[in-house]
Amino acid sequence: MKPVKVGICGLGTVGSGSFNILRKNAEEITRRVGRSIVIEQVGARRDNDACDTTGVNMTRDIFDVVNNPEIDIVLELIGGTSVAKELVLTAIKNGKHVVTANKALIAEHGNEIFARAQEKGVIVAFEAAVAGGIPIIKSLREGLSANRIDWLAGIINGTGNFILTEMSEKGRDFDDVLKEAQALGYAEADPTFDVEGIDAAHKLTILASIAFGIPLQFEKTYTEGISRITSEDVAFASDLGYAIKHLGIANRTKNGIELRVHPTLISNKQLLANVNGVMNAVMVKGDAVGPTLTYGAGAGAMPTGSSVVADVIDVARTLTSDPNNRVPHLAFQEDALSDVNVLPIEEIECGFFLNMTIQDRAGVLANITQILSKNGISIESLIQREREGSDLVPLVVMTHDVKERAMNAAIAEIEALPDVAGTVQRIRVETLA
Repeated sequence: MKPVKVGICGLGTVGSGSFNILRKNAEEITRRVGRSIVIEQVGARRDNDACDTTGVNMTRDIFDVVNNPEIDIVLELIGGTSVAKELVLTAIKNGKHVVTANKALIAEHGNEIFARAQEKGVIVAFEAAVAGGIPIIKSLREGLSANRIDWLAGIINGTGNFILTEMSEKGRDFDDVLKEAQALGYAEADPTFDVEGIDAAHKLTILASIAFGIPLQFEKTYTEGISRITSEDVAFASDLGYAIKHLGIANRTKNGIELRVHPTLISNKQLLANVNGVMNAVMVKGDAVGPTLTYGAGAGAMPTGSSVVADVIDVARTLTSDPNNRVPHLAFQEDALSDVNVLPIEEIECGFFLNMTIQDRAGVLANITQILSKNGISIESLIQREREGSDLVPLVVMTHDVKERAMNAAIAEIEALPDVAGTVQRIRVETLA
């Protein structure tokens, strides 16, 4: 049978991993697909010493690849959203299937890209865009397709998880660990996308669309980073039996869909609380199957390349199938996507961890508890400790579930008290029940 011809655009970390897996596992892949998959052409601005490209048709112009009539499947592995979008749309226009690891591209422009692909009868596959080597998209889109998904929650950025793990296990400060993460190559020179939650928000947007059958809505995803988390926060959380994790949470409620990325306290008894280092994990709660957990490497050349090549195999298997009978891009038929409301963060209801510094004098605690009570907030637990040689002491309050709007009002009043120094550190608490 005629081989499937692949063109690779980008030979960086993911591109090199995909290239090497296609070469190394060629025989195994052929057995799975029923015909061989060959690398017809590679477009890259520079060579990569990790790849032996001897005898491979190389070009410095990635658009040579998408315009090559011999190529069946284009691998977009260049990153970014501007050139990548043009590249993908050109490939689709030319009738080529696309495999991408680009979460920003899918989260921000996926609705348009999928519509164009539907018109041309081609596939855009993107397993590698979320959680690296973990097959979470396939799990949601196919393995759990019998379920009505109630919620999902995940550690979907390895850099943030590495930082919080080091802070928890070694008592280190955020800035100190961030420098190490950059030295190890886990974080970029500008770490904003990772530590401020933008990367995780891209991934959550994609997962939520597949889980709930809604259009991609990155602009409605609430995003909060971990740069304000202190070693003191981590220590107090541990004393209370919790770990702080940077979670992406998508939840179906009677009022709409919650889409949020933020630091979160979860019980140490939860499986997610024990996912450490650069590893990723996603919990999904289906109405039939109950809670499931998918765990593994969330980045890296070979783990992410594994997902890219798995998509190539899936596309190759369906090349001769009727486009109308393929698995939809976002799991639900395009004309069946729901316009259910995405809730603003003020409408979210959960417990809260509050860490503040107060004057150690009579009546201060009473004033704070009175403000909480006035706003309908009940206290679950409270810790107050002395600081030797100072009349300023830390106060930590854990609350029962309450709407964020009420908590915002209470925090504003507490911060206005003359006996409260600085701002109140607020971290949301999730039971994942």
